[in-house]
Amino acid sequence: MKMIVQFCWIDPVKSKDLELPRYHSAKASGLDVAAAVDEPVVLNPGQIDLFPSGFSVAIPEGYELQVRPRSGMAIRHGVTVVNSPGTIDADYRGEVCIGLINLGKEPFIISRGDRIAQLVLAPVVQAQFELVAKLDHTCRGDGGFGHTGK
Repeated sequence: MKMIVQFCWIDPVKSKDLELPRYHSAKASGLDVAAAVDEPVVLNPGQIDLFPSGFSVAIPEGYELQVRPRSGMAIRHGVTVVNSPGTIDADYRGEVCIGLINLGKEPFIISRGDRIAQLVLAPVVQAQFELVAKLDHTCRGDGGFGHTGK
């Protein structure tokens, strides 16, 4: 299934060297996003920084774009999306920016055009809360945070 998501370069002239977000295989779920930095940026261990993409999008109502880490960056270098998964709401029209954190032990350099994250289009269901005096009973009850063991 394909869904149209409108895409707009913030500055088409400045972005002409960047790739459009795209799937890198026929059955991929995530579109790779390139960094639109003007010069290389060093992301030191423990550092958080926000990286521009150079574009904005108009997501159809009832959907969101989830910002997810690229597995190779996360596994090999410890660089991941700080608020993973991040959410881009359907009513947001500003530049898509990617918040990254370096959890690794070495500085990591991000250059213009480097693929830094993935975007996954996902449906959204909004909840409507109903106030009740008591919730129904389940076998699990209020057990959480590792209550079932290792």
